[in-house]
Amino acid sequence: MNFAEALSYLLSLGHETLTIKLGLANTEALLTALGDPHKQLLAVQIAGTNGKGSTAAMLDSICRVAEVRTGLFTSPHLISITERITIDGQRVSEADFARFTASVRKTAEELVKQGKLETLPTFFEHVTAIALLAFREAKVDLAILETGLGGRLDSTTAAGAAIVAITSVSMDHEEYLGHSLAEIAAEKAAIIRPGVVAIIAPQETEALEVITRRCEAVGVKPKFVEPSRYENISIGLRGRHQTTNAATAIALTEALREKGFAISREAILKGVESARHPGRLELWAGPPRILFDGAHNPAAARALRDYLDEFAVQPTTMIFSAMRDKALNEMASILFPATDELILTEIDNPRAASLDMMKLAVSESLPATKVRQASSIEDALRIANEVTPADSLICVTGSLYLVGAVQKTLKESTAIDHGRACH
Repeated sequence: MNFAEALSYLLSLGHETLTIKLGLANTEALLTALGDPHKQLLAVQIAGTNGKGSTAAMLDSICRVAEVRTGLFTSPHLISITERITIDGQRVSEADFARFTASVRKTAEELVKQGKLETLPTFFEHVTAIALLAFREAKVDLAILETGLGGRLDSTTAAGAAIVAITSVSMDHEEYLGHSLAEIAAEKAAIIRPGVVAIIAPQETEALEVITRRCEAVGVKPKFVEPSRYENISIGLRGRHQTTNAATAIALTEALREKGFAISREAILKGVESARHPGRLELWAGPPRILFDGAHNPAAARALRDYLDEFAVQPTTMIFSAMRDKALNEMASILFPATDELILTEIDNPRAASLDMMKLAVSESLPATKVRQASSIEDALRIANEVTPADSLICVTGSLYLVGAVQKTLKESTAIDHGRACH
């Protein structure tokens, strides 16, 4: 199996945004048949609505500076699926990804044949197993696992992490996790099991009460993150909200120290400063400059708006697209008043919102003359470059899938220098 065949096989399992099957049974059976790779790893699992990816990226950066060999599993990817699995900061190679996929596929098909599984595991269940196989073979010192969705029934929970963290909890994925903040918090808090070290980022009162009750129920004394302790450190990731994510990553580092990891203060400072997280307030050089941010729910949209209000003094053009099951009206009311030109476009995704749905969400505060529609990503970029002065800013937001599609288009264009990313 080569990389193209591996990718084709995984995609044949159904789009990951539609074939979500919450539950641990499939993953547990798959991992057992693969020789329990997770049981040979010390793992950190990070759940939450917003900030879990940035926290994971900063923890990974800190550990690598401290010469701790890491495996990092994140989702979704922007351009290549290999972005999801990195070892010591390097993406898994396409050849290795294909080799691990072949192993997982063979095992999964055998489990179905034996009647131990009713159906093949989902895309995300497969990729979780692929990541754990890669980490075992690489003999990583630490596996850092970003939860895909929720926590209680997410595939990454089957890894049985010894240290867990819950970043900011807010409303998102209500169709799967519940229609109140308390219900969503309960799904995420379920990763807190007897015997784990639990790191809890600042939360809204309703979510905090649920998480605290969960800790009490399983006999875990939580460690609450205090961002004020770290206000003076230099953070490589943009946005004031990253102070909380950095504090959470540092609290996880302190938990690792207690387990015998030699991580100095210098490594913490350098790791936080050098951390990168593509697609999250990621700025590419111009002209005009392009700011990418996968603000896919109201809380993330507020973080982006705060950044734009503080730093985007020049006229801004916004390219926007999102999933149809998101809080489009609320996101629109937060983001659209911050732009001078709005370009709506559709993503090639079965859950994507249509142009008509997004047009309905446009705030009345934005005149119709400022709203444009693009038939494709290429068309959106063409319009953006036409209407945006060279010294201004193009902001691409609403979904990480849009961010990935735009970055892929730009990198494939001979007119755009591949090295235009600026930090």
